Amino acid sequence: MASDMLKFVDVAQAYPAKREAEQRADDFREIADRYGVPAAEEQAGRCAQCGVPYCTVHCPLHNHIPDWLRLTAEGRLREAYELSNATSTMPEICGRICPQDRLCEGNCVIEFSGHGAVTIGSVEKFITDAAWDNGWVEPIVPGPSRGQSVGIIGAGPAGLTAAELLRVAGYDVHIYDRHDRAGGLLTYGIPGFKLEKPVVMRRIDRLKAGGILFHQGFEVGRDASLDQLRDRHDAVLIATGVYRARGLAAPGAEASGVVEALDYLTASNRKGFGDAVPDFDSGALDAAGKRVIVVGGGDTAMDCVRTAVRQGAASVACLYRRDRANMPGSQREVGHAEEEGVEFVWLSAPRSFGGGERVETVEIGRMRLGAPDASGRRTPEPDDAPPEVRGADLVIKALGFDADDLPLLFGVPDLRVTRWGTLRVDNATLMTSLDGVFAAGDIVRGASLVVWAVRGGRDVAANIDKYLRAKVKPERKAA
Repeated sequence: MASDMLKFVDVAQAYPAKREAEQRADDFREIADRYGVPAAEEQAGRCAQCGVPYCTVHCPLHNHIPDWLRLTAEGRLREAYELSNATSTMPEICGRICPQDRLCEGNCVIEFSGHGAVTIGSVEKFITDAAWDNGWVEPIVPGPSRGQSVGIIGAGPAGLTAAELLRVAGYDVHIYDRHDRAGGLLTYGIPGFKLEKPVVMRRIDRLKAGGILFHQGFEVGRDASLDQLRDRHDAVLIATGVYRARGLAAPGAEASGVVEALDYLTASNRKGFGDAVPDFDSGALDAAGKRVIVVGGGDTAMDCVRTAVRQGAASVACLYRRDRANMPGSQREVGHAEEEGVEFVWLSAPRSFGGGERVETVEIGRMRLGAPDASGRRTPEPDDAPPEVRGADLVIKALGFDADDLPLLFGVPDLRVTRWGTLRVDNATLMTSLDGVFAAGDIVRGASLVVWAVRGGRDVAANIDKYLRAKVKPERKAA
């Protein structure tokens, strides 16, 4: 109803209340609760119902955002959830971890008018959590069996999305993943204060209940070759993501105490599950009582600094070679980190690490911004200012990720890659250079957002379905 909408002039923007920084730094719970029903309906009612909704345009999934905001404002929560779920296989996860300030909310028309964007992500989280609470999330119902199977390598968001859609289409689906739990970075890379793990596990359980078969602790190239999987299945999807950490070219970078971001985050998340983690228990990957320096400016760096705070670090500093305006990570995450006591040292980069076998100090050089690079951001250059030396007991490298050498790991030299090591696919079909082998997610795009991985999984599922249907010859009618 029109009277339920267009309230942005009279109703102020209000996100769900965050817990105080001192309180939330003591645990790995999410930092804010979800809305209550009246608040969610009121905030959804701020939507301007634009004729050309920029929020939808800038959402990789092109979610029907104004429509489910209107349904929420009208109190039609089940319909709002069903519409949200129509374009996303994991809306409550995207509602929690998408950088809305760079996507939907950052392009909200009323944000441009100075009234503050509609709190889209928080409403999306609310309606899907309400659906789980009320039993509106229906089980996966496989379509009529097609007698064909798909093998999916990687249980991250791209692989899980494709698996669900292909199972609904009637295919037998097998997921092969090297970890002991499914979810990929959702499970082991993203900390609980951004994404509590039961939220991920209930999605996994739903897929298992729908008949999708998971093969955990399975490494392609060790437990089976890619060619063997191709023989086993009618189509194969590679959705491994990118996990090879970028190096840091500075003297002393190989010292003990200089660790990779993903190793650090995985250890922390495993402890959250109650696992035995020797490198954490020995103190090697535990920040408790240590002077911590994180190098990098993306969302992974933000995850690391905020994790270190919760582990009881003596101090936490983040070095980034550009300024705040040019950092790739979410500004909202930077704000959360600052509230929790993290120090940001802009326009800085490590020159060397001192201490010998174990890191004790970091020599920090100053940077300045030069001409824009290919991405449009100004290129950092060394500055002549004198360096600063800081004490450090743990240095975490969060410099981004590259693709592993899959042709070598999988034993298939004919699997073509780009100059960045990502898999080369046909843009129309998403098939690789091998017939019947498709790829999606970060292994195609490079390190990117979860929402883009979901989009890739959705697109590739449609292409795999089209490919497999074409392989089945229709039965000839009797004369």
